[in-house]
Amino acid sequence: MIGMTPSHRRAVTAVLVVAATSACSSATQRVGTASPARPDSAAIAAARADSARYPYTQADIRFMSNMIAHHAQAIDIAQWAPTHGASASLQVLAERVINAQKDEIALMQRWLRERQLPVPEARATMTMGGTEHVHHMAGMLTPAQLEQLNAARGKEFDRLFLTFMIQHHQGAVTMVQELVSSQGAALDETVFKLASDINADQTTEIDRMQQMLAELMFATPSP
Repeated sequence: MIGMTPSHRRAVTAVLVVAATSACSSATQRVGTASPARPDSAAIAAARADSARYPYTQADIRFMSNMIAHHAQAIDIAQWAPTHGASASLQVLAERVINAQKDEIALMQRWLRERQLPVPEARATMTMGGTEHVHHMAGMLTPAQLEQLNAARGKEFDRLFLTFMIQHHQGAVTMVQELVSSQGAALDETVFKLASDINADQTTEIDRMQQMLAELMFATPSP
């Protein structure tokens, strides 16, 4: 693997900064949209050709693998919105999260599969010693937070969902920053584009959720 040159690193950082401050595209218009299927052998050959031009590192593999589980948890809790009395606006937000992150999971799994690397299932938990454990990554909700959110209904669910999803999105942004700061990482075109999209879209959604949370707290009478 070759190292990222200073000029490339500056370019990566510049793209992420610009994306974070000026993102205006819909969270559903992402790079995760599946391309027409190709035979496995052809896909693997294409991936190898891409890898020769755009080397990938262990940091890239770790990012793509871990973000699958990270996205899976966001989808899990977003799917609670209709059954937990969430407001109409929050249900729209939750549906956007589900659609966008499912597409990105499919992209990450395909990227790993084409390089004949282990492909994690889209699960937020892992089994250790016969017991389910939540993956430990930046922003991931703890079992206690998940239990608290699952027990909430109505406006309390909205409040907790927004609070916890902001935390979750901030964790994803942190994971992107860690990727970009890793020597030689994000040279692969797909990894670079996905990381840029995640940074831009989730930063935009954080701003929107913070606004929604402020409006909710302002509208809720003090006890």
